[in-house]
Amino acid sequence: MPTWRLRDFHDDDLDRAIQIWDQNQQADEAPAVFPVSEVVISARSGGPAVVAVVGDELVGVAVGQTHGERAWIILVALAGAWRNRGVGSALIAELERRLRSQGIRRIGALCAPGATGTAALENCGYRSRAGLVFYEKVEQLGASDAGLLAELGGRMLPEGLWDCLAGMEAVKDAIERRIVLPLARPVLAEQYGVSPPKAVILFGPPGTGKTSFARAVASRLRWPFVELFPSRLASSQEGGLAASLRETFTELAELETVVLFIDEVEEIASVRSGTAADPSHGVTNELLKLIPGFRDYDDRLLICATNSVRSLDPAFLRHGRFDYVIPVGPPDSEARSAVWRRYLGPAAVHVDLHRLVEASAMFTPADIEFAARKGAQAAFEREVAQGNGTLAGTEDYLRAVAQTRPTLTDQALRDFAEDTDEYVRM
Repeated sequence: MPTWRLRDFHDDDLDRAIQIWDQNQQADEAPAVFPVSEVVISARSGGPAVVAVVGDELVGVAVGQTHGERAWIILVALAGAWRNRGVGSALIAELERRLRSQGIRRIGALCAPGATGTAALENCGYRSRAGLVFYEKVEQLGASDAGLLAELGGRMLPEGLWDCLAGMEAVKDAIERRIVLPLARPVLAEQYGVSPPKAVILFGPPGTGKTSFARAVASRLRWPFVELFPSRLASSQEGGLAASLRETFTELAELETVVLFIDEVEEIASVRSGTAADPSHGVTNELLKLIPGFRDYDDRLLICATNSVRSLDPAFLRHGRFDYVIPVGPPDSEARSAVWRRYLGPAAVHVDLHRLVEASAMFTPADIEFAARKGAQAAFEREVAQGNGTLAGTEDYLRAVAQTRPTLTDQALRDFAEDTDEYVRM
């Protein structure tokens, strides 16, 4: 049977060490307390780090971190075939020796019950302490990320936007299952062979809520939200839009997490004419090259929205660039009812909601919001002028509906139905 030996951690051990860490995370029921990024920083910055090797193969790693007179064991990871062979105990003993030489006398470890390394800790004399509760607050952005996010025009969105989405339950459910859950629970997704999405397209008529869904996803994940406006990029840097795209995607790679949203993406990904002289040709080519690089990073999501999916270049829609192509269509009567209730607020209890829903059959959520505000404004102005205490009623809102031009048309609905049959991928 081959024997193992201990040695110092080297930078070229990193890939194999992370691979073993990933294997342990899949086997353990709870995620590690210390993320791999913190472990890597500690190992590279002189924190005690030891590996076990068999020949040239790395089979175990342990990393410590010092804080004044106290130290923490922040990682014990073992290859599956080398568990329960004393490797973990030997790694911990070697860490202890190095920590004691620095004057450390108090060494702790935080890990989930039954996680990799717990048996080795107990074999080395460590004892769990009952009655303790671990508290943690994670700031989503460090100082450098916050500065970069501000430069990109992005921000952290308020929590709760997902719950504020009214109606559109079918679309919401699809986005929840296909996009949000795999990104929010990546360890579980990996256990089931599900790859979290990296890029998706939302398409549908104007005003149906594509931007709201993108913002809500960022809010739900607690990831920074950055929206790119093609018209602004075109004038932001010498070299035109293609150069601006390259520079922006390079800067985005420095963020730990991000939801990147490009609305009306057809402006920079339209069908190419086939001639290099066409200005849009180079821009579309550049975006096609940037998307695969964006997909190489974890904890990134690109959401592109378009009112006209049929106008996108065919290469843009191929498998491998976008995981899902999801339709966001007009609200049905149930969804319109939910949207009306949201924007009517307290007035919803004394109006004929059924009549409003029927009258707004061709309305998008944005149209309903406008009509609800218009009806409330009319009642407010009446109260200012007459002072009779009459709140906005059904007739106020019906007049507002009649005065609002709906976004949807019969042709738009036919086009959307055809596009749904042709392009949906989910």
